[in-house]
Amino acid sequence: MAREAGVLSPRARATRSLLHGYGLLIYVFLFAPIVLLVLFSFNANQYGSFPITGWTTTWYRQVFADFEIQDALRTTLKVAAEVTLVSVVLGTAAAFPLVRAGLRFPAGFRVAMTLPIMIPGILIGISLLILFTQVVHFWIFQTLSPTTAVIGQSLYTTPFVLLLVAARLEGFDRNLERAAGDLGANAFNRLRHVVLPLIFPAILAGALFAFTLSFDEFVITYFIIGGYNTLPIYIYTQIKYGITPEVNALASLVLITSILLISLAFVLPGAFRLARRAVRVVRRRRLEALPEAVGASEF
Repeated sequence: MAREAGVLSPRARATRSLLHGYGLLIYVFLFAPIVLLVLFSFNANQYGSFPITGWTTTWYRQVFADFEIQDALRTTLKVAAEVTLVSVVLGTAAAFPLVRAGLRFPAGFRVAMTLPIMIPGILIGISLLILFTQVVHFWIFQTLSPTTAVIGQSLYTTPFVLLLVAARLEGFDRNLERAAGDLGANAFNRLRHVVLPLIFPAILAGALFAFTLSFDEFVITYFIIGGYNTLPIYIYTQIKYGITPEVNALASLVLITSILLISLAFVLPGAFRLARRAVRVVRRRRLEALPEAVGASEF
């Protein structure tokens, strides 16, 4: 009776405690290195490791004063911005036929379009390196550059935008478009005033994901960017000579930036929905107050 009332036996309590401890160890294993990375970035020890001899922000100041890091940051931001633009345009455009074209094998097309996510990055990097240096070297790309890195990264990030926008389109109420068409809106106006505003949160989330993935991308970029550096590549070249406090500080900044961008990808769509709801409420109240104001002026 006690067990039926919800009281666990000693064996069940011991099993539950072991599972809780096992789960806690997994979280410690996942997040302890990240915590140590941030901790060492403020450590005054010039070797960037234990023991902790004091607390300082000197390493962060050195990061911002290093011209090589500044150059790598400019290249990273430039490539990430261009990759985001390309991924949003291609991913959004590809989502419409995937969802609405009535394809005979939609699951097969979905797998084919998202195949770059499942292929190891090293294979994509090697294949693109062969393509750029052996096949189209004499016609299009004379040397490897950030432009080739944009193409390679877009191949990897576009499927993420495609999946997000396609999921939003699948849950889209087509009756809204039909109602706009009955009111006289042509295809362009329906797309502009009905479809795009409703799928904009998914487009924005896809853009933030694409920017974050491009900002952190190393494997594909390392093969096809040539003599240029991005922040992940710069960190890799520095780690080959030993982990320094500057590397810890730079890696912490990259980590914080990635977390903020991913957080925005989840927060902004909800914020936009609340903002649109607030705008509709204000407009409704103004319309309700308009007849009263007109009647008062006539009186």
